[in-house]
This record gives sequence, structure tokens and C-alpha cells, in this order.
Amino acid sequence: AVFSVCACVKEKASPAMSDISSLVSRLEQVASRLEGLAAKGTVGGAAAAAAGSAAPAGGASLEGFDEIVNGSLAHFLTLSNTLGGDVATQAAMVQKAFAAQRAFLAVAAVSKQPDQATLGNLLKDTSDAIAEIQSFREKQRKSTQFNQLSTVSEGIPALGWVTMAPKPAPFIKEMSDAGQFYSNRVIKDFKESDQNQVNWAKSFVAVLTELHDYVRKVHTTGLVWNAKGGDAASAAPAPAPAAAAKPAAAAAPAAAASPARPAVNFLAELSKGGDVTSGLKKVDKSQMTHKNPELRASSVVKASDTPVAERTTPAATAAAKKPPVFELQGKKWVVEHQENNKDIVIEGDMKQTVYIYKCTGTTVQIKGKVNSIVVDGCKKTAVVFEECVASVEAINCVSVQIQVLKRVATVSIDKTDGIQVYLAPDCIDAEIITAKSSEMNISIPKGDGEFTECAVPEQFKTKWDAKAKKLVTTLNDVIA
Repeated sequence: AVFSVCACVKEKASPAMSDISSLVSRLEQVASRLEGLAAKGTVGGAAAAAAGSAAPAGGASLEGFDEIVNGSLAHFLTLSNTLGGDVATQAAMVQKAFAAQRAFLAVAAVSKQPDQATLGNLLKDTSDAIAEIQSFREKQRKSTQFNQLSTVSEGIPALGWVTMAPKPAPFIKEMSDAGQFYSNRVIKDFKESDQNQVNWAKSFVAVLTELHDYVRKVHTTGLVWNAKGGDAASAAPAPAPAAAAKPAAAAAPAAAASPARPAVNFLAELSKGGDVTSGLKKVDKSQMTHKNPELRASSVVKASDTPVAERTTPAATAAAKKPPVFELQGKKWVVEHQENNKDIVIEGDMKQTVYIYKCTGTTVQIKGKVNSIVVDGCKKTAVVFEECVASVEAINCVSVQIQVLKRVATVSIDKTDGIQVYLAPDCIDAEIITAKSSEMNISIPKGDGEFTECAVPEQFKTKWDAKAKKLVTTLNDVIA
């Protein structure tokens, strides 16, 4: 635009208009300076964006990335080698991944934005390096350094920012947070025993933090290509030669024996944009429920007319009913897998315990005094007992009832949804301990055979007390 203005003014200038000629001369000097700056790659970020997102060869893009490689990444690699073991092995893979991204950025700095196929080829080295890091972590689940391996494995996909537009920096932050979940575990486990572990965990977070800041500054709305550069395809690695054709009979067994692909080229898939859904199956109009009321009525879409042989799955076998159990094993009464049984009566002893497990629609009556009672994984089950020395516990239950006829010291409710506890006049001072439970009601006797039902609070409010320097938890105002 500046050059066009100069030419237009020169055509309309007359010998008598010396002031305009002087202005034209000054404009030509400014245009020359701009051309020189653009050639040297020192035009500011806004000017580069206005010129078509052109990235100068070896400019801010590579310089900023090299600062990360030579700074925080080098520190991370040093600490990883100090820790040794699986951490050092994985760190070498991280170095390889950053080297691959550096090579990719070098291509972007001198090339125009390529098509999707070429872009996928350019990203292959980076993608393979990320997949190798994640696969290594999965193979080392029994490693004593698993949290360290997970820190890197969860955070390294941040290198996929090159396919994220228009907000690549927030993507890096998201991946960094995923890795920090495990790095915080490392810090927690070793903060009192091994400072090297703590420093290592912080160093990887620092790498991703610097990467985030670099991308936000240099590639704010996405990877910057060089609009005046060459063809990126010439810089892409040559494709691997095709394997020799095999007879169909031999190829089929080989395909069946090959394991599932451990990792996908996710960078290339992400870079497809709208084409990423091209592999989805086309749904015929006859299979669309909104166009076929009869399908909505049956809630089933017929996939094929070919009959499918029925088969028994492991899940179906596991769901088979187990035989009910009601017996005294040593000093423990065991009541298991009872269904709709209302006639279970236990003659208890103070040295005996009662364990009720996976019962449905069942009523258990316990006479005498027992040491403790546990109701575990039961549904719509009622337990009536006279006296319990220690405690009665309801764990992982749904819609259960517990009634005390004489005395109990503690009622414990854990991971239970729906429970009704009836206390006796002699145990209204019993402690009620609850955790991760809902719909809890305690019925207190009035003295005339009636009960007052009270709900146990489920919602709480926690605030920091600056004076006491601790968290203070109170009931939610609505519940209170």
C-alpha cells in the first residue's frame, strides 16, 4: 500500500509542486527502510501478521524455542540423569521429541503453510516421539518411578500445540495441568526425604510453563508459517518404501496376528480440521429415529438382517447369582446373598460379630448382645438388633433400615445412599459418624412410641480462618 501511494503521487506531481515532490522523496525513503527490515526478518509481530503471518528464517520462532531447549529443558535433562533409572530413559525420549519439534519449526520458518497430507508427514517425527514416551510409561506401571513417568507422559502432548489454532497456549496449559497432577504427588512423597525429586518435578513444570509463554508471545493465534517461503513438501522426509505384495492367503493371517496399533498419529489427525470426521459411517435415512417413529417406539435400530449367534460373555457369567449363605463361622455370623428373606433370626453372643453382605429385600433380626454389626453392599434390607457393644456400620448400601432396641455406642455410615436409623431411648446419645453418604435420617424416640425424624446434613461450607490459620467447616446456611 505504501509503494502504491508513492507511485500515484509521483504521477500527479508537477514541477511547480516542490513540496509534494519532497513528500514523495520522504515516502520513498520510508518504503526502502521497510523493505530492508522485512528482508532482515526484524519486522514486529503485528507487521508480520499483517503481511500474511510470515515467519523469518531463524528469527524469533527458533530463537525463543532454543532458549527453552538450552535453558529449562537442559536443566530438566540434567536432573533426570541424576535420578537415573526409568526417568533417565524417558528423559532421552523427551529430548528427542523437542529436537523433532525444533526441526519442524525450522521448516515452518522458511515454508508456506502446506496441505494436510504434507503437514502430517512433517509432524510424524514429533508424533512418534510423543507416542514412544507414552508407551514407555504404560509398559512401566510396576516401576517405583511411575509417578515421575506419568508426569512427563501426561504433559508431553503439549508439543501438539502446533496443530491448535487459534488458541495454542491454552492447550499447553491444559496439558501442563494434567502432568502437574502427578508432579504434585512426587513433591508430596519426597518433600521431606529427597530434594532432587522435588527439584525434578518442578523442572518439568518449568519447561511447559516456558513453552506456554513462548507460544503465547510468538505464535499467539497458531503456528506462524512464512507466507513468502518455499514449498514445505521439499523439506518433508521421504515416505518409507512400500512393502512387497504378499499373497492374499498369507496376508490375512499376518493381519490377524498383528497387535493393535499402540498409538495413533494424533498430531496428524488433529491437523485434518474438518476432515477428521471423514471416516465416520454414513447413517441411512431408514436408520434415523427422528424420521422413523416406529424406531423411536422400539428404541432399536436394525443393523443387519443377518442372524447373529448368541454367545455367553464373561460379564454374564460373573453376574450369575451366588448361593445364599447363613451360618456361624467361628465367632462371626455370616449372612450373604439373601434375597427377599424375612425370616433370618440370629441368637447372638457378646463375643460374636455379624456380617451381612449383598442382601436384597431381606430382614435380619439379632437377639441378645453382639460385639459388632456390619451391613455391606445391601439393598432394601432391614436390620433389627437388641444390643451392640462396639458399633453398627452401613457400607456401600442403598435404602436400608437399622433399628436399635436397647443400646449401641456408635452408628457408622459410609458410602451409603438412603438409610433410616431408629434409636432406642437408652442410646439417644450414640455417636453418628457419616462419610460420602446421602439421604440419611435418624429417628429419635419421643417417649410415647412415636419418633422424631431428623435429617443428617450433607452440605458443608469451608472457609479459611486467617486468625486461627486453619480451615473452618460449618453447615451450609440452607441446611442449617
